[in-house]
Amino acid sequence: MIKISESAQAHFTKLLEKQEPDSNIRVFVVNPGTPSAECGVSYCPPDAVEKTDVLLTFNGFDAVVDQESAPFLEEAEIDFVTDQMGSQLTLKAPNAKARKVDSDAPLAERISYMIEAEINPQLASHGGKVMLMEITEQGEAILQFGGGCNGCSMVDVTLKDGIEKQMLEAFAGEITAVKDATEHTAGEHSYY
Repeated sequence: MIKISESAQAHFTKLLEKQEPDSNIRVFVVNPGTPSAECGVSYCPPDAVEKTDVLLTFNGFDAVVDQESAPFLEEAEIDFVTDQMGSQLTLKAPNAKARKVDSDAPLAERISYMIEAEINPQLASHGGKVMLMEITEQGEAILQFGGGCNGCSMVDVTLKDGIEKQMLEAFAGEITAVKDATEHTAGEHSYY
């Protein structure tokens, strides 16, 4: 479920030596499955472990995960890196904002997952987002842009050179094109 690098395990072990005996770490997601999902790590004293928690054993400690956060921490990675700028603990959880779907899930669910897990995080740096509206009988994925993408002069480049290329590769043989259904004219709702 969660991969913790050797350097991060050593870092946690060192920190836990200064805590109550038998303390572990808790890894969690606040607002899991939503665009505002945030991951975190905290100390977890022995009396804070619930019966429904998942325990993952590492070198010298356990990582405790609550039942609600567990599916959103699939493929999560924790690392501890040191460079000339100092030391930093990093937590990457690609499924925190959207629960991973199975490879045999309906096409619309798999496309929506890709949008939430891969495409929207890239668009968010520009205040944008996109959502799947429908899949036509011709296999066209129809998208609706929002936020900073609505009315942006670069939306065609984003769609054709970025999103469409990525989606046609991921869903080869399942979709034929990716199209934009957004009304990009000037107005209160638009970027202009």
